[in-house]
Amino acid sequence: MQVTTKAIVLSSLKYGDTSLIVRAFTESDGLKSYLLKGVLSSKKGKLKPAYFQPLMPLEMVAYHKNKGTLESIREVKVAVPYKTLHTDILKNSVVLFLAEMLGNSIQEQEKDQALFNYLEYSLHWLDEHPLSPNFHILFLINLTKYLGFYPDTSYRNEPYFDLLEGSFCITPSVNPLIQNEILIDFKKFLGTNFDALQGIQLTKFNRRELLKNMVLYFRLHVHGFREPRSLAVLNAVFQ
Repeated sequence: MQVTTKAIVLSSLKYGDTSLIVRAFTESDGLKSYLLKGVLSSKKGKLKPAYFQPLMPLEMVAYHKNKGTLESIREVKVAVPYKTLHTDILKNSVVLFLAEMLGNSIQEQEKDQALFNYLEYSLHWLDEHPLSPNFHILFLINLTKYLGFYPDTSYRNEPYFDLLEGSFCITPSVNPLIQNEILIDFKKFLGTNFDALQGIQLTKFNRRELLKNMVLYFRLHVHGFREPRSLAVLNAVFQ
């Protein structure tokens, strides 16, 4: 079936000497994988490797068999070109990390308009604004709304946050916990939008610890989640 859809690239992997396998989150059908034959060797082809950089927003005409196999792309263009995400070194480090987190977390092979809208909006917000060192933390916390495990804030005044239960608690359990200064910082992000990031101040140590807890939170709630290799690079960038 031929489909015209927006898509956000999650990853591209070299296949053989001349081809790519691209994973993308599409507006029409959720997560899809595409085989782009000969794209690395063809100089005249319509499909250019540069289109398939991490988190690139695309408009494309694709063929979807919807049988769990690799799909194909007929035509593609950049939906709205980024101004800074792939040229600013710091922002690009954030992009690589978020692309890896999304690739490890999104498993839906069906349409999810709300999630697509969130990704599209937040990435363009990042492109248009100066980089906040806390952007990726808020991005991940708000992403959990669409993945189904946003923190339960019913008892947010309690002294612990249980990462496995996804809720605040009054007494510590054997589960991994957020507590003390890191808990205070964690609460700053709950119910917050990107425009409020400027008002959130964290020390480098607390930012690194909170991010480590967020990655663990995803690992506890996403089946088959893999630790992102780009995490060490991101931490180094914000040192």
